[in-house]
Amino acid sequence: MKLKNSYDYFYLLFNELIRVKIRTGRLEKEMTDEAAVYTSSLEFDRFIFDADIQCNYAHTSMLKAQGIIDGEIADKILEALDKLSDEGFDALEFDHSVEDVHMAVENYVTKLVGPEAGFMHTAKSRNDQVATDIRLLLRDRITEIQIGILEFIEGILELAKEHKETVMIGYTHLQHAQPVTLAHHLMAHAQALKRDYQRLDDTYKRVNLNPLGSAAMATTSFPIDRELTTQLLGFDDYLENSMDGVSSRDHIAETVFDLSALCTTLSKICEELVLWSTYEFGIVSMADEYSSTSSIMPQKKNPDVAEVARSKCAIVNGELVTILTILKAIPYTYNRDLQEITPHLWNACDVAYDTLKIVNHMLLTVTFNTERCLELAGANFATATDLADIMVRERKIPFRTAHKIVGRIVNEAVAEGVNPSEIDGVYVDNVAEELGFEKLGLDDELIHNALNPIENVKIRNVPGGPSPEMVQLAIDNMNIFLDNEFEKQGI
Repeated sequence: MKLKNSYDYFYLLFNELIRVKIRTGRLEKEMTDEAAVYTSSLEFDRFIFDADIQCNYAHTSMLKAQGIIDGEIADKILEALDKLSDEGFDALEFDHSVEDVHMAVENYVTKLVGPEAGFMHTAKSRNDQVATDIRLLLRDRITEIQIGILEFIEGILELAKEHKETVMIGYTHLQHAQPVTLAHHLMAHAQALKRDYQRLDDTYKRVNLNPLGSAAMATTSFPIDRELTTQLLGFDDYLENSMDGVSSRDHIAETVFDLSALCTTLSKICEELVLWSTYEFGIVSMADEYSSTSSIMPQKKNPDVAEVARSKCAIVNGELVTILTILKAIPYTYNRDLQEITPHLWNACDVAYDTLKIVNHMLLTVTFNTERCLELAGANFATATDLADIMVRERKIPFRTAHKIVGRIVNEAVAEGVNPSEIDGVYVDNVAEELGFEKLGLDDELIHNALNPIENVKIRNVPGGPSPEMVQLAIDNMNIFLDNEFEKQGI
């Protein structure tokens, strides 16, 4: 049966009810229909279909290699699994005998091979099988998201190259702080994304461990070869404790934390785009493809996509808290609670990946108002720190003394309506004398260069700084990182 719509899904649930009624075993009463639907996992089994085939294939190959099952039977099972892999999930049939995707796969193989297909389940439990399936799929999802991050960084680097000379204002407390360049600001986001990538890279090491062979929770008496299944499935190693193997899900929590950190980076980008696109800031114009207009106000251009992306990032935070809350009260080993974790994992992966892609495309299509950027950088005495630095360098006075003088200069200039470009040596000396200090006798050109945002940025030629040379160095270093990581990902 193919799952095409909600009717098909509820039909599946109905079959699940029948299955529960059949498997009463030692129970004197049947599970209620309500309870059967409530505890069903069929809705999310589609996610691990491919991983389940991989797991069965590796396990059967190992059983054959170890002589635990007959070689001819094993080959028939492997051929059936290959056929199912080609046909896909829709080739599975779900009827009253089917409990989950694992049983559906086994039933498919049984149809082709006969009852001997049951050998496929030798020395294996659904406990270690599902734990393996999740890790197989999760490592693919991590890689997918990592590649998306690398592509986003790559796009930011190209944008930064265009704006190494574009001077803008930097903020602290959302107040004018000091001039930087747009490229320097963009590279700050690139550095954050790099760390998001590296966190996932580190988590991948703990995801890529093999639980298969743990069986239900105490391994098996069959002489299985766990090193072989580890190799066949591409794991780095196998988990050395079978109880831990079937029940550990901390790698899921760790992954979702990484995704939450990534979404925090993305949400900050969205927040800035929302702010910068306002009339008051006027720094960017959002592309029409990522905007909407008002139903009543025709002049409006709303940054809807950035706003929705900003809110969707909160979903991943919520999934992390849900997963941690489920995990905190589970004793060793397997408990059915663990079934409820994976839907939150896959949802977090989906939301994070989709948001990553949309924010990437949205940021790289904005138009920057470079004139407005420079205007803001030269306003509100954002260059005042360098005037204080000049006093320290040229007249060897303590920075706190220079800070006091410049603070008074700014106060008086604002009160008198004097622009930064109008400050000269005489103005500085007058203020210094008012405060009881000696005249500084600073050269007018020196003062003007210090207060000029363009010159101000150029002299910040320190590694990590906003000067064009230092930003280019940061771009070059990030390109080296990208080249190495793209090669590692096989791209």
